[in-house]
Amino acid sequence: MHAVVFAYHDVGVNCLKALLNAGIQVDLVVTHQDDPNENVWFGSVAKLCEEKNISYITPSANELNDLIPKLQALSPDYLFSFYYRHMIPAQILACAKIAALNMHGSLLPKYRGRAPVNWAILNGESETGATLHIMEAKPDAGDIVGQVAVTIGADETATEVFGKVSQAAVKVIEAVLPSLIAGKVPRKPNELKKGSYFGGRKPADGQIHWNQTAAQVHNLVRAVAPPYPGAFTEYAGKTMIVAKTSLNQPIPEHLNLGVCGIQVVDNQVLGICGDRQVVEILEWFPASK
Repeated sequence: MHAVVFAYHDVGVNCLKALLNAGIQVDLVVTHQDDPNENVWFGSVAKLCEEKNISYITPSANELNDLIPKLQALSPDYLFSFYYRHMIPAQILACAKIAALNMHGSLLPKYRGRAPVNWAILNGESETGATLHIMEAKPDAGDIVGQVAVTIGADETATEVFGKVSQAAVKVIEAVLPSLIAGKVPRKPNELKKGSYFGGRKPADGQIHWNQTAAQVHNLVRAVAPPYPGAFTEYAGKTMIVAKTSLNQPIPEHLNLGVCGIQVVDNQVLGICGDRQVVEILEWFPASK
């Protein structure tokens, strides 16, 4: 079986390795150049390709249509997308003789769209996962090919959960590869009406609003904790990145629960929230300019 792989991030590295281990012939990898303005804390697909002597390219989104003649000539059995960041044009998807498949970091149909792990934590979910699905023009809308769930701990950060999702993605690929190699694509309906769609997130979305509930503030901190841009708040004239919070600390006596915001009592940094509950700030630091 021959494949063309669009890949980036840890999921891209791990799933590409799984294809190679299964004997899939990867004729071309399409990946991204690292953004110098981004905190690149994850594995490099380009480096893996160099180690494995696999041909790879890094086109911009506007250059993807230029690849159509090349991909038509390669005529791969499968086209895979593993955390590739650009929408892949329908004309490219049609180059796959058997199927074009995408790995998404949620339990579809829930959390279609961007940043699914971050959104799941932000919304207080206790479970997410990885889903391999048929690619269509509409994002994350095709039939489900395979799926593995993972738990989300009450204090786990997006990075910790993403590590679980990355391993779940490998389990999904390994489970379905025998069928794919045989030319058979298992599929079940992706019932979009039972799911949800979320857009991308910007660093500015990390601002803490202390009139929210303590659980909402805690979930925001977990969802965007470093190496993501981080939740932030103003204190003593400075913008502070809040990296870690707790909901389980005892509340000091004489704390003024009627005023939302940060109070420092007995060397504890506490955030008083709109539901008159408290989060303790365990780690914070001044935001970099």
